[in-house]
Amino acid sequence: MNGVKHGRSKMWTVKVLMALITFHLSLITSLAQDEPEYRMEIGGGLGLAAYEGDFNGKVLKGMQPRLALLAKYKMNPRMAWAAQLSTGQLKGSSKDVKTWYPDLRENPVDFKTSVTDFTVRYEYNFWPFGTGKEYLGARPLTPFIAMGAGLAFAGKPKLTGGPQPAEADSLTLSLTPREAPKSVVAAQALLGFGVKYKLRNRLNLTAEWVMHFTGSDRLDGVKDPYGIKSSGIFKNTDCYSTLQVSLTYEFWEKCKTCHNDRD
Repeated sequence: MNGVKHGRSKMWTVKVLMALITFHLSLITSLAQDEPEYRMEIGGGLGLAAYEGDFNGKVLKGMQPRLALLAKYKMNPRMAWAAQLSTGQLKGSSKDVKTWYPDLRENPVDFKTSVTDFTVRYEYNFWPFGTGKEYLGARPLTPFIAMGAGLAFAGKPKLTGGPQPAEADSLTLSLTPREAPKSVVAAQALLGFGVKYKLRNRLNLTAEWVMHFTGSDRLDGVKDPYGIKSSGIFKNTDCYSTLQVSLTYEFWEKCKTCHNDRD
């Protein structure tokens, strides 16, 4: 008889503990999700851009200032779509490149141009991004990767130095009117990575590095310095990389009962 009572007592104790654990977990969940989630972010960024092409083989050489406006649509705490409009400058020189260009050995050329681009990209966070109060398990700091596409609008480059048109070899560098520097519109693909940090509940700080692969060899004003044509949209074309710090603000609250990510 004592054994039966003892067994019932143990079962009652287990039930009470299970009830307390369930209540505790539900309390934690409710407390951890008492803040709203938001669909959108909008903000701006400051950064630097470096030209990479025929006249520069170093990733961070000759970086120039750059400004950006951006907006993001957050699908969930791990994924987002971002649209960005940026403007800045690029510059480069053939003085220090290791590649030997016949017409530029004695007459190095320098260039400077403005570049405005519009890009759309997909971002993937390695960890759910948030304060942890709106989405259980979210972290205020996460690395991420980004990939996308867009258009680059480059102004007419300002060239200084280099051979004069009459001195140029038609098989190498051509600065005749037909090949004169001009503004270009080029498609681009981008790939990058960075880190996101939540400063406040609705304020986010992002630091990133992105590589822009363009479909044009005219950003520097000189196309095919060796006079050898190449095929392929991104083969032997000019690129540029960007370092940027952005600050964004979240808005457009999600419905707590039907459009949240709290399952």
